Amino acid sequence: MELLPLLTVLLLAHALAYLAWTAAARRRRSRCYLLDYVCHKPCDGRKISTETAGDVIQRNKRLGLPDYRFLLRVIVRSGIGEDTYSPLSILDGREDSPTLRDALGEMDAFLDASVAELFAKTGVHPLDVDVLVFNVSMLSPAPSLASRIVRRYGLREDVAAYNLTGMGCSAGLVALDLARNALRSRRGASVALVVSSESIAPNWYSGTDKSMMLANCLFRSGGAAVMLTNDPARRRRAKMELGCLVRAHIGANDDAHACATQREDEEGRVGISLSKSLPKAAVRAFAVNLRRLAPRVLPVSELARFAARLLWRRLLSSTSPSPGKKVIAGGEGAPKIDFKKGVEHFCLHPGGTAVIEAVKKSLGLDDDDVEPARMTLHRWGNTSASSLWYVLSYMEAKGRLKVGDRVLMVTFGSGFKCNSCVWEVTGDMADKGAWEDCIDRYPPESLVNPYMDKFGWINDVEGDTLML
Repeated sequence: MELLPLLTVLLLAHALAYLAWTAAARRRRSRCYLLDYVCHKPCDGRKISTETAGDVIQRNKRLGLPDYRFLLRVIVRSGIGEDTYSPLSILDGREDSPTLRDALGEMDAFLDASVAELFAKTGVHPLDVDVLVFNVSMLSPAPSLASRIVRRYGLREDVAAYNLTGMGCSAGLVALDLARNALRSRRGASVALVVSSESIAPNWYSGTDKSMMLANCLFRSGGAAVMLTNDPARRRRAKMELGCLVRAHIGANDDAHACATQREDEEGRVGISLSKSLPKAAVRAFAVNLRRLAPRVLPVSELARFAARLLWRRLLSSTSPSPGKKVIAGGEGAPKIDFKKGVEHFCLHPGGTAVIEAVKKSLGLDDDDVEPARMTLHRWGNTSASSLWYVLSYMEAKGRLKVGDRVLMVTFGSGFKCNSCVWEVTGDMADKGAWEDCIDRYPPESLVNPYMDKFGWINDVEGDTLML
């Protein structure tokens, strides 16, 4: 072989080998493994029952009987149980005048317990953390909460620290996406710590606007700390591997943008307003997300089946439409994609009973599929961005997650956003975590609020004549 052709072949072989090596390296860097996670369990002294919540409501002298009845009705029907947690400032009767110390104290109780436990469980030393992402929607002190973790645990000077605020309940997966991308951008094996919580203490609404009262009834204290890595050498010790992650944001729509917003009422009191357009925005954002998610997680056979049925339905509707009836794509009777063909478990945001039921209907799920979300809402309430990890912990505590299983996470948040991701179980998942002392009691025989009898008058029209 002549020298020039030989050199050409060798250079081509070298180039192909280099491309293969860089592609493999890129795949290794793009891997994202869940080493472990910890869900925060506050102390028993912070538990808030329905009766205690009723006492807190009654302390607000601005409320009339219709307001009191409205709030009790929401609490009793919320699906939230008797063992959720509240900040001490509310239990101590200071919900009308919280301090920054109250807010930071709520965060410190979580950080001191859960982050330390996560380091112990994973065997990761604080100096090994390369990326830190902290997200809490309603608290933004200076220095940031991310800086608070850096100082408390002595993280390295070159740690890449990020602090997210204002992202709502969907921030858990936003933080996960940010951490994954940060790991991708780094050379070699790296570790990321993701911390999610919510600040309840300074955000209790004490006014009389019903759209702003709802948050008081649904949100509870909690938090989760998660350890991630892109190191293939740690795969055997990891619990799960992240597959795809899809984010949808429909904030360009005015109604969607304003359906969950922090604002002042007519008297200047600040709170979170949840408008009547929120369910519509959630459905729209969910649909946008699923359109992008389905091709990434479902087998071709399921996608082909759905496309064929959808085409057939449209052909039938175009050739013989019912007199006076408008055919709506995606309406009643429309074919649905069976996501159970692509995933085994559904980790849904426990934003409320209506949210859970809406997702259940949209995906064609059964009661067993949404049991983890319902039980999480009952035991912990809506803990905002950390809620998904409590749902996952329920599945793990019940021993339902087996190697090879795929878990779909779905969350919603202000903006309006719908985020989703799919994990594959790669290791042993038998830790009962925060559920350890109560998992055997779940699911209970009934989720009916035990105070339904005591507060039954709230459903009686004649109750308006009762005196507090």
